[in-house]
Amino acid sequence: MVTEQEVEAIGQTLVDPLQPLQARFRALFTLRGLGGPHAIAWISRAFGDNSALLKHELAYCLGQMQDPRAIPVLVDVLQDTGQEPMVRHEAGEALGAIGNPEVLELLKQYSADPVLEVAETCQLAVRRLEWLQRHPGQLAAAGPYLSVDPAPPAEERDVGLLREALLDEGRPLFERYRAMFALRNAGGEEAALALAEGLRCGSALFRHEVGYVLGQLQHEATVPHLAAALARRAESPMVRHECAEALGAIARPACLAALRAHAADPERVVRESCEVALDMYEHETGPAFQYADGLELLRLRTPP
Repeated sequence: MVTEQEVEAIGQTLVDPLQPLQARFRALFTLRGLGGPHAIAWISRAFGDNSALLKHELAYCLGQMQDPRAIPVLVDVLQDTGQEPMVRHEAGEALGAIGNPEVLELLKQYSADPVLEVAETCQLAVRRLEWLQRHPGQLAAAGPYLSVDPAPPAEERDVGLLREALLDEGRPLFERYRAMFALRNAGGEEAALALAEGLRCGSALFRHEVGYVLGQLQHEATVPHLAAALARRAESPMVRHECAEALGAIARPACLAALRAHAADPERVVRESCEVALDMYEHETGPAFQYADGLELLRLRTPP
């Protein structure tokens, strides 16, 4: 049993801006794994930081913990227009991940937010909550990954048909997300390459989710596509950052070259993502891997 004093020591590392970013991420993931009100309180305190990457990760972890006690701080972050769009987006997604219908009306309100990434995220969260109300308990066996996803996987299993649905910009975003997670669950090179095509279409939110899923899938065939997206300076920083994290998760030599090439990127969130991804790469390929199970940066699969 971890004591309150030990949680405090971990929390102090998280909120200390003088600590290396990698150490703060590890503290965050440790708190996420511990759970409980004290962990939530320390994670919540860090939303005052000036790193959008860290704050985005805070919101992600609170959503994955699925503890309703995190709802108030996530609502505050979503409503705070002074927060970066990628942070507000992640707070909206986290509210959907927790799955409590009490936030449904709020999410509907922010589905018309002037920031497109926030609006689309809240639209997806509304659809997820409504889906949960119609299908109680079904997500427990939705797939082989530990993450709480913004949409359930589609029931279709044909990779070709799923690819068509994924890339069809005339379909509702929720349905395209469902195809995306079904392709991830299918696995294999054909599904991975179908997903990689999504890095060239849709909104920034959609492309960023494709990067996230490719990080979970960890298929080497997608490395050139992820590296190309990371290298596109005109691409949204939230997409580039997600591609950097995916490359760190895949952890092949070609990934290392791409991450090093952008370790001094002028976009802070991209630069910091490469920094964390390089740290992740080192531990993925070294004797002692230190990141905890289920982290955003690895999205680990459940054991067979």
